[in-house]
Amino acid sequence: MSNTIISTKTTMKASEAKKQRGVIGAFIHELKVNKFMYFLALPGIIWFLVFAYLPMGGIVVAFQDFKAVKGITGSKFVGLKNFQFFFNSSDWIKIVSNTVFLNVLFITFGTIAAVAIAIMVTEIGGKAFKKISQSVMIFPHFLSWTVVAMFMTAFVATDGGFLNQFIGMFGIGPIQYLSSPHYWPAILVMLKIWHGAGFGSIVYMATISGINPEIYESAAMDGASRLQKIRYITLPLLKPTVILLTILAVGGIFNGDFGMIYAIIGRNPLLYPSTDVIDTYVFRALMDLGDMGMSAAVGFLQSIIGFILVITVNYVAKKTSPDSAIF
Repeated sequence: MSNTIISTKTTMKASEAKKQRGVIGAFIHELKVNKFMYFLALPGIIWFLVFAYLPMGGIVVAFQDFKAVKGITGSKFVGLKNFQFFFNSSDWIKIVSNTVFLNVLFITFGTIAAVAIAIMVTEIGGKAFKKISQSVMIFPHFLSWTVVAMFMTAFVATDGGFLNQFIGMFGIGPIQYLSSPHYWPAILVMLKIWHGAGFGSIVYMATISGINPEIYESAAMDGASRLQKIRYITLPLLKPTVILLTILAVGGIFNGDFGMIYAIIGRNPLLYPSTDVIDTYVFRALMDLGDMGMSAAVGFLQSIIGFILVITVNYVAKKTSPDSAIF
């Protein structure tokens, strides 16, 4: 009996080893067959390893009273004390709500604008005009938020600003935009759309270009108008792409667009009630207190919440539209 058990275990181990060698062999074979493709992908792989995976070891700083002189190995562990820094603040609920609210606006209106731009550009007949319009819409994406902030300041300035000059022609007095926080969610959404919707529409245009033209031809033969083709063909076929990109965007819903908001708002406390997000708050705390452990703790918390949200939204998407889920 014991000999049979030993023989069975030996056979299982041999089979597992063979299977493992098969997987490794298949992987090596794949590398040999597509070596040039993997060589082209190598810079991207190295970039992710260096800037996305290796820094994960620094997560330990979130649980330390980190001192640069002592380094990670010499700094004292303080448990969850660094996380208390954020939640002990009287403004943390407002800051979190601002972060989520602005990101929901950015995702919602940014997606709608990107899809609309993709459809409109695709429907344009002239190739020359299509190329020009694409270039014009994509160009803002390559402008630094610092440059945009310089123009924005002149745009909303109380004295001599373009907006106040424009409304002044209708007899309306100047509006104090730089001290009125309730205007800024709408202003930031419009800036986000102007800056990124054109670039974001590229994915949707690629999806539309991959739709079989025969489907549109069949619809035209049945008497479908252009709007009906968009409604019953283009939009339904864009749905998986929209859901996929939304799932990816939801992962960063607790991460404020620091580059945008800090460049435009800066340290203007009058606008904090509607524009102060987690990233700007932590940055100010880091600059004022110089505590890297506290900022690392908040960053780690944002990543954990983002991961949970991606898993949750992907689960919901898998139940409602299996083809749209990431995994």
